This record gives sequence, structure tokens and C-alpha cells, in this order.
Amino acid sequence: MIGSRSGAQSKREFEEFAHARGTALFRTALLLCGDWHLAEDLTQSALARIYSSWGRVRRADSPEAYARRVLVRTYLSHRRLRRTAERSAIGELPERETFTEGPSLRITLLSALALLPPRDRAVLVLRYWEDRGVEETAAELGLNVGAVRTRSLRALNRLRAHLGEQLTGLGSS
Repeated sequence: MIGSRSGAQSKREFEEFAHARGTALFRTALLLCGDWHLAEDLTQSALARIYSSWGRVRRADSPEAYARRVLVRTYLSHRRLRRTAERSAIGELPERETFTEGPSLRITLLSALALLPPRDRAVLVLRYWEDRGVEETAAELGLNVGAVRTRSLRALNRLRAHLGEQLTGLGSS
């Protein structure tokens, strides 16, 4: 009896966590992969992994950081296994208040972000969209702090170059 009550409480805690953090995890997944349906799959996979180790997760210093780490690793694993026939499609982002310049700039930004390698894209999403520190990003991606700084700088330069090309085309139409 006591074990089942504890199990029910643990399940309830996980459901509350998933309900509270699910949208943020989905938004991060969408920024990482650029595909609405794949983002849903990645979020569900990450939540399933979190549920299977919920006892450890809930005792972590930051269950949210643990969840993001699982999501990013799920995304990177998917990218390594991705078939060449698959193509990502950019969908609409939830919580539109982060983009105030209109849909054409949002599409341009997401298109440029999609051109980056997966790990660079993950660094930028965690550092600048999720507003994570260098140390936290390094821990979530399994990189050292120097690698995150270097990847951030190089990825931002690539993103700026892609955006410059795309914004020039956007302004002339």
C-alpha cells in the first residue's frame, strides 16, 4: 500500500512537471529541429526518458536543466541517425512574443538557423533563446566551456553571414 501511494505521488509529480515544462521543452525542440512534428516527437521522447528516471530527476538540483539536457541529447542523437531522405520544414513557433519583427523575419531567422550544424544550432538555442550561461550550456551539451565559447562565436558569425544574404534578398522584394 505505501509503495503504491508513493508511486502515485511520484506519477502525479511527474505529470505536474511535464504540464508545467512541456511547452518550454517543445519550443526548444522546435528551435533545434525546425520541424513541428519532429519537435513533438523529440519532446515526447525526452519526457518518456525523464519519466523512466523520474526518481533521480526530481532529486536533481534543477529538474528543468536535466530535462533540457535530455531533450538536447535526444535531438543530437536523432540528427546522427537521420536518414538522408528526411528534410526539415520550418513550422510556426509557439509564444510569438519573442519575435516582434513579423513573420518574414522570423522565417528568415529560422531558415538561417537551419543551415547551421546541429551542435552549433544547439549551442545558439541554449545560449541565446534559452538564455543559458556558458557553463550551463557546456554541461547540457557535454562540452567544455572553451568549446561552447568557440562554437558560439563561430556559429553566430555563420548565422550573421546567412542572415545578411537572406535579409538583403528580403529587402529587395
